[in-house]
Amino acid sequence: MAKIDELTVGGVTWVDVEAPTKKDIQLLGERFGFSQLELEDCMSKKQLQKIEHHGDHLFVIVHFPWISVENHLVSSTQISIFLGDTYLVTVHQRALGMADEIFTSVKDDADNKANPGFLLYRLLDRLVDDIFPLMEGILKELDDVEEQVFDEKLEVVRELTTLRRNVASLRRTISPLRRIMAGLYDEIQIRTPELAANFRDMNDHIEKAYAVLDEARETVEIFKDADFTVSTERSNKILAILTIMFTLSIPGTMIGTFYGMNILLPGGIETGSWTFLGPYTTFALLMTASLLPALVMLWYFHRLGWV
Repeated sequence: MAKIDELTVGGVTWVDVEAPTKKDIQLLGERFGFSQLELEDCMSKKQLQKIEHHGDHLFVIVHFPWISVENHLVSSTQISIFLGDTYLVTVHQRALGMADEIFTSVKDDADNKANPGFLLYRLLDRLVDDIFPLMEGILKELDDVEEQVFDEKLEVVRELTTLRRNVASLRRTISPLRRIMAGLYDEIQIRTPELAANFRDMNDHIEKAYAVLDEARETVEIFKDADFTVSTERSNKILAILTIMFTLSIPGTMIGTFYGMNILLPGGIETGSWTFLGPYTTFALLMTASLLPALVMLWYFHRLGWV
């Protein structure tokens, strides 16, 4: 169900629409004179981020990241913005959470009340600030994974895959946002020069976030390569141990194979067991013949540094 909040201060109107229906969008278009193409873009959830001039207003589509509580994966939500001389209209499908708080703070703010650019700055600045706690969580996960990557007893493939996906999703969202914010800064310089410093500061935050994400991406790739190397080394050790065990068993296997054949062999069942060293003479001789070559090979492997 759609949620529509409206605030009018000093002749400037801010309309915030959450989860609108087609009827809500059409009524919004009739009230402010938006084109049908703009209204269709508002209803779409997969529009590219862009900034367009439409007569007396700007039409902006931006995406901001959020993280799912269920699977801890980063997704993005689309916000459509109409910036006019006397109004600001924001349309989004997912709850932003801070709209009511910003409405209240704007009512109590004595500065720049009658300026839609200031309302837009307050909204975007809050959304940009909300990116950093999300990134801090990812960076903390990176620190935790770093301690596990070099532990041969732990598997961190799933954690690394999730981190890699989240960092990539954040970069896909923030990368075009940098261009949009730069375009808004240029527009604000023309429309409301006194707010240019505010938007420049917000752009600096976006650039900082992108730089942190670049570093995080490189770190994830390093950890991924390190985990692959550690896993490969662990697999090689296991294969080496199994190979050595098989090699040491070859002498006994060969002797057992001969004595398992239906042919006459000294000490076999048909010829009678050897007893010149006691009742277990045959067993002792066979064990010696099996173990002595194995011990010699084990000594040689140890000398080579294989075991």
